[in-house]
Amino acid sequence: MIGMIEQRPDAAEAVREFYERLPYPRPIDSLEKYQRLWQDAQRRRADYHLHWPTASYREDRSILVAGCGTSQAAKHAMRWPEARVVGIDFSATSVRCTEELKRKYHLTNLELCQLPVERARELRTRFDQIVCTGVLHHLADPDAGLAALRDVLKPDGAMHLMVYAPYGRTGIYMLQEFCRRVGIRATDDGIRDLIAALGALPPGHPLENLLRQAPDFRHEAALADALLHPQDRAYSVPELFGFLDANGMTFGRWVRQAPYSVHCGVMARLLQASRMAKLPLAEQYAAVELFRGTMVRHSVIAYRSDPSAPRTIDFGGDAWPGYVPIRMADTICIKERLPAGAAAVLINQTHTDKDLINAIDATEKRMFDAIDGKCSVGDIAKTTVPSSRKESQRDLARAFFERLWRYDQVVFDASLTGTLPALAQEQGNEEDGHDFAHQRHALELHRHGALVGLHAVDAQR
Repeated sequence: MIGMIEQRPDAAEAVREFYERLPYPRPIDSLEKYQRLWQDAQRRRADYHLHWPTASYREDRSILVAGCGTSQAAKHAMRWPEARVVGIDFSATSVRCTEELKRKYHLTNLELCQLPVERARELRTRFDQIVCTGVLHHLADPDAGLAALRDVLKPDGAMHLMVYAPYGRTGIYMLQEFCRRVGIRATDDGIRDLIAALGALPPGHPLENLLRQAPDFRHEAALADALLHPQDRAYSVPELFGFLDANGMTFGRWVRQAPYSVHCGVMARLLQASRMAKLPLAEQYAAVELFRGTMVRHSVIAYRSDPSAPRTIDFGGDAWPGYVPIRMADTICIKERLPAGAAAVLINQTHTDKDLINAIDATEKRMFDAIDGKCSVGDIAKTTVPSSRKESQRDLARAFFERLWRYDQVVFDASLTGTLPALAQEQGNEEDGHDFAHQRHALELHRHGALVGLHAVDAQR
């Protein structure tokens, strides 16, 4: 079956032995670059509010890195020095590699334990945050793993999960089946045979683009993890939502949501865009996954299905003027070779879909430039929107900042929305005085045109 390897009784032991022989990610001995990256206080704050948009910022959290591999727990301990970080993995090799990083960088806030994810309850504590990426889809019983993690997540905690997606991995599952049929195994000889076979892969094969675009595939451990793994399954969007629901979890947001949005990029230009926008959100995401067709993984932030679960961002109510926008550190502002009418183009460099560009006009650029991590949306609009456009100030601000959020160019600190800023107090009860449908359509056309001029920028991404 494409997308799933048949479960075997000895699957858990086979996976453990696989990672003892072929630790993945590849062990590293330097975290200097990572340390420099996360010394940026605004990057840390944006990451926090990505998970907890309505909670006050804090760094003294408890974090469980479940299936921590060779370095992930050490990275989180370095990123959050005030946090208590616990890393668990069933591979002794992975734990040993992480222990070496702990000693080298004096990560006194890091604890490590050789423990399978399914036995997380044995830690006998609950965590503010759980990070489990690239793990659950390798378990013999993913539901048991997620249920165990749910039980050690605090009621107001957040869980960052990553699981494989099926459609972009079609070529991978074809090669996995090929390797099983011809007897290529995860041994030194088997990996050499696999590399030789991949060198002769016919043009147009579904795996061809992945081999070319994924630099990780140049390494033997990465190839083995993708093509020779003894246990592997993938989740479509509906399957992922069902997986969460069945284990007492609820969807919060995608870590990068623009690729799933019917309002972003090529999806917004489809004749069916308005029809898709009327669907429930989960069905919108499922439709986008099918149309894009190249997603290889899903990264999601999820919460416990409890009344105390963190609240999410909502532009449909009255709280949004009090949101404080925080720029995403990976967003760049392009001011050359622009489409007609645009003052700049914004790109989140972590996006792999080249249609996800956000063209902004002069008024919007003034609002973007005013983002300082302190001023609210309402206060920014009051000081940047020309007085001649005062009647539409509220509408302009809402449309623009919601678009920035959808394109993963800002997150919001919504912890101080109890008191609305002046914009909401002055205009909160006014009828909408301006129709922005034509403006949004024009900007989407600009974004489409900008694609041609932005190919030269790709090298900078």
